[in-house]
Amino acid sequence: MPRKEFRKMLAAATGFLLTLTSYGQRAIEVNYNKPKGAMNTMFKECVGAGRANEGLRADWQQQLAYVKEQCGFKYIRMHGLLTDDMAVYTTDSKGQPKYSFMYVDALFDFLHSIGMKPFVELGFMPNALASGPETIFWWKGNVTPPRDYEKWAGLVENLVRHFEERYGEEEVKTWYFEVWNEPNLSPGFWTGSQADYFKLYQYAANAVKKVNKAYRVGGPGTAGAAWEPEMIDFCHKNNIPIDFISTHAYGVKQGFLDEFGQGGTVLSKDSLSVSGDVMQSRKEISESAMKHLELHYTEWSSSYTPADPLHDSYHEAAYILDKLKQVGDAAQSMSYWVFTDIFEEPGPRFTPFHGGFGLLTIQGINKPAFYAYQYLNKLGGTELVNTDTRSWACKNEQGDVQLLLWDFTNTHPGDSVHNQKYYIQDLPAKSKGSVKINISNIPAGNYTMEVYKVGYRINDAHTAYIDMGRPDQLNKHQVRQLKNENHGSPVFTGRISVKSGKDFSHELDIRENDVVLVKLIKSKK
Repeated sequence: MPRKEFRKMLAAATGFLLTLTSYGQRAIEVNYNKPKGAMNTMFKECVGAGRANEGLRADWQQQLAYVKEQCGFKYIRMHGLLTDDMAVYTTDSKGQPKYSFMYVDALFDFLHSIGMKPFVELGFMPNALASGPETIFWWKGNVTPPRDYEKWAGLVENLVRHFEERYGEEEVKTWYFEVWNEPNLSPGFWTGSQADYFKLYQYAANAVKKVNKAYRVGGPGTAGAAWEPEMIDFCHKNNIPIDFISTHAYGVKQGFLDEFGQGGTVLSKDSLSVSGDVMQSRKEISESAMKHLELHYTEWSSSYTPADPLHDSYHEAAYILDKLKQVGDAAQSMSYWVFTDIFEEPGPRFTPFHGGFGLLTIQGINKPAFYAYQYLNKLGGTELVNTDTRSWACKNEQGDVQLLLWDFTNTHPGDSVHNQKYYIQDLPAKSKGSVKINISNIPAGNYTMEVYKVGYRINDAHTAYIDMGRPDQLNKHQVRQLKNENHGSPVFTGRISVKSGKDFSHELDIRENDVVLVKLIKSKK
């Protein structure tokens, strides 16, 4: 079924529930004794970063340690592991390969020290191995096929053997190796054809498996969920190893690449943007000859440009949660692109809020998007049955209950206005009424109730920055002020008592694109 028709079918199937949630009386009814099962934590399996060399910076490492602690991400994926600024490959006077992994070791040792694992992207091409001069981004990642595919395989094999020696076989078995990034964008990330990419993949995948057949390898890492059936068909017919399909999706209407952050974007009005692609990818895998393949969306966000103020806006937090909820169990991971604005694809940025992809600004200020992931990480391990389409209800082993709910309203005026003009404004949120929460069969006892919130002017550092007059540079006092005003502490804390046989009920006011986390923490005495 064509992707567009599949999306229409999904929209028709889910539209009734979404309409009720948006316009009817909203009530969330949860039974403490009706678990749905283990909470699916695919949302924190992986997060993105710009390029490997940026990971050698102290501020990058400090921010990643903080995001790991607060949001719980397990893997991290980044470009540029094999580019010349990581010094992995050169040749001697006779043209024979010389390898060095000192920079890679410094980066991966740090990841290991904070309990994270690499989702290894094999790219881009070292200049000494490249067949041409074409590059991408300010930092000039070479995007040409190798001049010698045997030497490309040798590089991959030596890299993987080095990982095995340094971190151990059992550890590397838990990693993923993804071959290249968005080869369907040519010109852009790949100067070769689809057939050239498949050859690149074949040599790389066989090299990984030569070291250990249990090591996981996959691709094609395409933009826009492209080449998936073709990739599966190629591997199946030619007996090429593949363990997972990877691809990318963004929520704007047009294009896939804005190399230097100079384009204009429009947030799609399609209610199933991003999530529709994921479900279609899962369908393509399930109907293929290799139904066992995992599905990893190794990049996703509302917008693919590093200069989109939607990324900074309070709208982004609700958008993230809405898409993750829609995806459900269709993917093994959804890797948000990226965790920090320390990101130099278009070159170093010159203003503190510039529409960068990150959950944090360059100076470590939490954006609203950060809180979407922090709140998700606060949910307990058991999900409760819940028919509301814009919330999760969970409990943990200690008897605490968590309810994460949101409104997502796409207020963008449409094609006549770019995101770059719209989301840079002060955008007050309109009331969406109230949400009544009812939890039945909750164990009797005393609880501490904590309410966390992100929305317009609540943990909304971008609007606070607008209030400052959008200074080109923030001084120490201003950075401290923005961090203190958007620190993420509960907006309400109180003690409640639940009597035996009684429900817990509470009503909350909600506005457009508010995100609310309610925690009921059971007293131990």
